[in-house]
Amino acid sequence: MRELALSDEILLQIEKPARYIGNEVNMVVKDPKQVAVRFAMCFPDVYEIGMSHLGIQIIYDMLNKREDVYCERVYSPWVDLDQIMREQNIPLFSIETQQPIRQFDFLGITLQYEMCYTNILQVLDLAGIPLKAVERDETDPIVIGGGPCTYNPEPIADFFDMFYIGEGETAYHQLIDLYKENKKNHGSRKEFLEKAAELECIYVPQFYDVSYQDDGTIKEMKRNNPHAKDSVRKQIVLDFDQVTYPEKPLVPFIKVTQDRCVLEIQRGCIRECRFCQAGSVYKPLREKSLERLKTLAKTMLHSTGHEEISLSSLSTSDYSKLNELMDFLLDECKKQKINISLPSLRIDAFSLDVMSKVQDVKKSSITFAPEAGTQRMRNVINKGLTEEDILNGCKQAFEGGWNKVKFYFMLGQPTETNEDVDGIMDLCEKIAELYYETVPKEKRNGKCQITASTSFFVPKPFTPFQWAPMCTAETFLDKAKRVNDRRKTLLNQKSIKYNWHESDISVLEGLLARGDRRLCDLILYIYEQGGIYDAWSEFHNQELWESAIKELGIDVDFYVTRARNEDEILPWDFIDTGVTKQFLLREWHNALNEKVTPNCRMQCSGCGAAGFGGGICHEN
Repeated sequence: MRELALSDEILLQIEKPARYIGNEVNMVVKDPKQVAVRFAMCFPDVYEIGMSHLGIQIIYDMLNKREDVYCERVYSPWVDLDQIMREQNIPLFSIETQQPIRQFDFLGITLQYEMCYTNILQVLDLAGIPLKAVERDETDPIVIGGGPCTYNPEPIADFFDMFYIGEGETAYHQLIDLYKENKKNHGSRKEFLEKAAELECIYVPQFYDVSYQDDGTIKEMKRNNPHAKDSVRKQIVLDFDQVTYPEKPLVPFIKVTQDRCVLEIQRGCIRECRFCQAGSVYKPLREKSLERLKTLAKTMLHSTGHEEISLSSLSTSDYSKLNELMDFLLDECKKQKINISLPSLRIDAFSLDVMSKVQDVKKSSITFAPEAGTQRMRNVINKGLTEEDILNGCKQAFEGGWNKVKFYFMLGQPTETNEDVDGIMDLCEKIAELYYETVPKEKRNGKCQITASTSFFVPKPFTPFQWAPMCTAETFLDKAKRVNDRRKTLLNQKSIKYNWHESDISVLEGLLARGDRRLCDLILYIYEQGGIYDAWSEFHNQELWESAIKELGIDVDFYVTRARNEDEILPWDFIDTGVTKQFLLREWHNALNEKVTPNCRMQCSGCGAAGFGGGICHEN
């Protein structure tokens, strides 16, 4: 019988105690004394967010299939428990065995978004692990980071022993075998880090020194250990059918953000959207076979009892066997009264036909992401979507019975003009007019409802826009105000709603996404002053960030609003994603010239991803 780390008295004091007690459906139970390696997998945010993350479910399933490894989970304690743990000196514990994280061999932290960086320090601190990697000794777990933010790990480099670049299914077994071998030979922590640093995808920050020019740009990144490499190459799965996938995913007792079965149909993307980091770093596109997906869908629905299944992909419409898969799922889910969720669809007749089969049209809204209001701007970002495509898609949606449409746009993208900003509401007005022209009065189900949401553009590493300047918070808000003022002049303004994001957080996201090692001190300072849960607007303290930036003398404009020189060494240049810098630079020039690049199925653009030897690059 396992003993809970928290007393009944504490559990009754805190919000949602089920976040911490484990024993969920399909939780893996092992005897920690019978395994060679204990691995704590952490999502540095609250349980409901972390339990919705597919990547952790995949790694959890994969590592627990090994008899010699016990992979357990840990999430950031919510603010109420955080306070109690500090007051009562309760060490951070795992969900499965409720034992302190400091007793584990590895602490793996998934890095999904920049604003969770202060929570990484919360996890380390509550676990009793020294915050800086160089201060850890033989008794501390190896702290390893993975996920999208590792494509620029420098702003958090001081806090990690190593980073794993690429897809987790590829090199973890090798890494764990190295650890076991080192342990058996009574090797030191440093000796293990040196062995790990020789793996293609492992980056050990303390084995590198960075020097800077007088203007603040990077002069050189130099190895200080012979086991380190000049370049760290991402690893990817090539056979997407043979790779492990959780057939018995964890099922929480409380409602989480994504409370459903998730079927990953493909990884990567054929689209060349120039703002999109995921589309670049997950190249090339690799699909799961129809038969494998059918088997997985049936098994997961049976093992979880979920009432909804979602297809996971960067661009679901591009899955080559989507028609056949939908026929199977519609048949299977109809019998069991299970809902189907279809994110990331494009605006076309096929997608609308599919959606009409899975949605209650009268109740639901339909979502599109044109990203820009004018054709000029869509050419700059290479969205691959014309105004005719958008209007045709909306017309077919209205004819199909939908009257609620959501649109996602981005403000502040490179070369954007006032005309491009105005184009967002001009497009919404055209769509509202189209509804009233298309649907006869007697067939209308109330007014047309158009919701336009704008986020603020953040130039990300490994995209053609990594050289682009970013707007200031004030400029972003001026642009959002312009959009809102334009809406008020429209004939159909009552049919159009407008939402926009917070600009301050977007600028901080840009700072952390494009920063270098000198920002480690900023994150540490913020945490030591009480900053956690910065991804949550109710806990984010903008004044604290501003005073810390001033106190530490950080030039935000240097990192955020400055255009990068094309020959400049970027903080993430030592990482090889397979997509060449020459290709990204060529796409940056194409963007400035408003030149469209075809998608990967239409024509190969020579991005470099073919070097992996698989996926769409080698289909024909």
